[in-house]
Amino acid sequence: MKTARDDLVELSDYVWRRFRRRMDGLTDDEYFWEPAPHCATVRPGPDGTFRADPPSPPGQPPALTTLAWRLCHLIDLLQADRNASWLGQPGTSRRGIGENGGDDEPPAAPGRGADALIALDTAYITWNTVLVGTTEKSLSAPIGAVAGRMGRGSRRTFLLHVLDELIHHAAEAALLRDLYAARPVGWIG
Repeated sequence: MKTARDDLVELSDYVWRRFRRRMDGLTDDEYFWEPAPHCATVRPGPDGTFRADPPSPPGQPPALTTLAWRLCHLIDLLQADRNASWLGQPGTSRRGIGENGGDDEPPAAPGRGADALIALDTAYITWNTVLVGTTEKSLSAPIGAVAGRMGRGSRRTFLLHVLDELIHHAAEAALLRDLYAARPVGWIG
């Protein structure tokens, strides 16, 4: 008999496969395309290392983002250290953006669309390893002190948060590809 945990693993895998198919063939032009001025994106720093722009400050409207920014956000989400520790799993993840309250420097970001797809695949494997390692019983447990003020929430609630982030950011990324493909010929942007 399938458990609720089995359903969550199945949903995660379904969303991932649908999203990943939509990203097949991603070009560098699409990856960096800015659908409007002043988009949050991925930029090379003085040392040539690409990094994602930080999120908009609290109280500010969120910036429109490029596909590059959105994919890097998903990469960081799926491989963040907190995923394993908050779901009661051994540390199999890599640090993500903002794990120390947003003060730490963001990790290097892929500077090409093809590299972003490779990083996404690796990040999903990391997330899936953590997710599959959970048990039905463990999901009803509180996250615990490791999550600070969110520690009284259940692991299931956190897992649903990650899936919500994956679903909505994947949909936004797919929409950006659609808008890029539909832009008028000769349109600057």
